[in-house]
Amino acid sequence: MKRNGLFPRRLAEVARWVGGTVVGDGETRITGLCGIKEAGRGHLTFIANSKYLPLLESTRASAVLTSRQIHSAPLPIIQTEDPSLAFSKLASLANPDLEQRPRGISPKAVIGKKVRLGAGVAIQPFAVIEDGAEIGDRTVIYAGCTVGRNVRIGNDCLIYPHVSIREKVEIGHRVIVHPGTVIGSDGFGFATVQGIHHKIPQTGTVVVEDDVEIGANVTIDRARFGKTVIGKGTKVDNLVQIAHNVVVGPNCILVAQSGISGSTVLGKNVVLAGQVGVAGHLTLGDNVMVGAQSGVTKSIPAGSRVWGLPARPISRVKRVHAVLQKLPELYQKVEELEKLLKAKKRRNRRG
Repeated sequence: MKRNGLFPRRLAEVARWVGGTVVGDGETRITGLCGIKEAGRGHLTFIANSKYLPLLESTRASAVLTSRQIHSAPLPIIQTEDPSLAFSKLASLANPDLEQRPRGISPKAVIGKKVRLGAGVAIQPFAVIEDGAEIGDRTVIYAGCTVGRNVRIGNDCLIYPHVSIREKVEIGHRVIVHPGTVIGSDGFGFATVQGIHHKIPQTGTVVVEDDVEIGANVTIDRARFGKTVIGKGTKVDNLVQIAHNVVVGPNCILVAQSGISGSTVLGKNVVLAGQVGVAGHLTLGDNVMVGAQSGVTKSIPAGSRVWGLPARPISRVKRVHAVLQKLPELYQKVEELEKLLKAKKRRNRRG
């Protein structure tokens, strides 16, 4: 990262900003922040994953943020409770422009009737706010967004460009929605009669609770009657599909290209890794973790870790995969045993 008004600083000063402990020379001069592979002289970098510890030997950085489990290194370190979080805090301090947000309401925005705007709301050009919508204090609606009739959006939200929020959707406080996402589109519901698919009206809504972050090009369908719910603190990656009447509990992590079919319920702290597919009308208990590219076809009890298609306990799947690696040798042994058995049968017939 480029130098700015925050740097240069002594390492001891930087440590105080993040509540860290210096091990090594606290007078080390820090001129900026950078990733551990790209860092050069004067840079402070970080290690949040132990698999990158060998890079401490080769990095050209002048100092490193680490966890408190690291007690020594070839260069000065700052021990912190969470090095990734500490580095993010420093990045925000070093780049105040990242926190700058639009101000005011553009004359090129379209504001409907009986719209209620809180204090400090910003609305960029070509955004459309339909009749009866409510937008809370300090929320930003970026260019090209559509906020439907009677939508309610809380305080301090960021709705990035080209987001579509359809009628009656409710969004809590401090929610971030990235570009291209659609919240409240019709659930995929059809009745097939004599080979013809008849649309079933989707009259429910979507409720997004506080402190949720939703990635780019996510689709969250409205419920058929009640509510599709995204629980408080949940983080949704890009390109995720959440179907009608799904309930996602608090603090879940849904990684890119995962999809959840209708009426499925996720407990709290559930993690779906990339490209996981979950069938409809299932329940995944609290703290369930599903490995990448898994297909979940049955409900999963709380605390389980599963993987595969169909998803099964990960310890069993690993054993199966270990056996599969030996399949060619096992096949050869079976062939040899079959030959021996045939030879023995021929001898018996002759005898």
